[in-house]
Amino acid sequence: MDFHDTHEEAAFREACRAWLAANAPRKSRPDEVFGRGLDAAQRMEAARAWQARKAEAGYGAITWPQALGGRGGTPMQEVIYRQEEGHFNVPVGYFNVSLGMVIPSLFVHASEAVRAEHVEAALHGRTLWCQLLSEPGAGSDLGMVRTRAERCTDGREGWLLNGQKVWTTLAQFAQFGMVLARTDADLPKFEGLTSFYLDMKTPGVEVRPIRQASGEAEFNEVFFNDVFIPDSQRVGAVGAGWKVTLTALMNERLSIGGVMPPALWRTAARQMQQAGFGAARALADGRMRERLADLYLNAHGLWLLQCRGLTALGKGREPGPELSVAKIVAARTLQDFAYLAIDLQGAQGVLAASERGDEWELVERLWFGAAGMRIAGGTDEIVKNNVGERVLGLPPEPRTDKGVPFSQLARA
Repeated sequence: MDFHDTHEEAAFREACRAWLAANAPRKSRPDEVFGRGLDAAQRMEAARAWQARKAEAGYGAITWPQALGGRGGTPMQEVIYRQEEGHFNVPVGYFNVSLGMVIPSLFVHASEAVRAEHVEAALHGRTLWCQLLSEPGAGSDLGMVRTRAERCTDGREGWLLNGQKVWTTLAQFAQFGMVLARTDADLPKFEGLTSFYLDMKTPGVEVRPIRQASGEAEFNEVFFNDVFIPDSQRVGAVGAGWKVTLTALMNERLSIGGVMPPALWRTAARQMQQAGFGAARALADGRMRERLADLYLNAHGLWLLQCRGLTALGKGREPGPELSVAKIVAARTLQDFAYLAIDLQGAQGVLAASERGDEWELVERLWFGAAGMRIAGGTDEIVKNNVGERVLGLPPEPRTDKGVPFSQLARA
């Protein structure tokens, strides 16, 4: 495998650098975090403005077809742009679900009229979409969704939605959402699901932000009380909701590797050079250098896994299931970095960024957020099961619910 840019990739990288340098401030240090001093709503507005600027320049959705407003570029070009953007102090990640999961599902499963109405606005950041999947009793096993969509009996062509979703990212700022609901409880759990999209201001939709330990509220609970959804807002066929959801999840997996802050191990090395450890600096201690080496090896291994996925894409194949390993390693690596940074500060490690200064912002965010990454998108245990079965070829877990109507399954 050749890890160097091709001639075309090198030219694209130079174009990205030139555009970014003309449109955004460069980070003063690798661990600088965007938006310090701004509240959540202000950061969201800044993200909309940045997304609009990227879209106008052709960087808003590089791999999308040109007919849908994208660049028609390659996955490698998307990675190159993200690598270069990581050196600039701009809001990133706010549209990962909207443009990376939901809208690609609309490409495949929605009507031409729906695509014409919604894709352009989403690409330019005027609208944000959320993905309404997880529930209190259906997290890692989305087949256990209990939110119900029942056909209207009052003459209206549509459905009434009732139930609850949880851990919905940025739902408080979203204009639209894609919801997975149960439409037939007499079918096996994955066969009785249907997908819809809805305006988040529809009567009966209630969004309750979940206050996190960091004081922020990235996630939300969303409640549906007799929410009317026209049948024209059904995405895909009745009973094909799981197929629509898999499209979104497959697109989510293609973004593996983008969660690692650039040069994280260098940030850790700088902290070791500055922190005292006994009579010397922490970097002089072999045990500390061992932790730094582990951090470096994990980060480099994640990059190699990403390269493997990109190589598969470049040859027209799907990335293999071994990319699931990347999620486990990335979440654990980010958590380990936060532990290490706090340990290096001794008693002062418990202080907040508001007391320690800007350089502590990244540590604080990872301390609070990395543990959640080990749950989001499938817990470590679920992902390890997938790796065991699909990569290592181990016997699968017993499936006592296979082919059983959902209505006959025991409630959790």
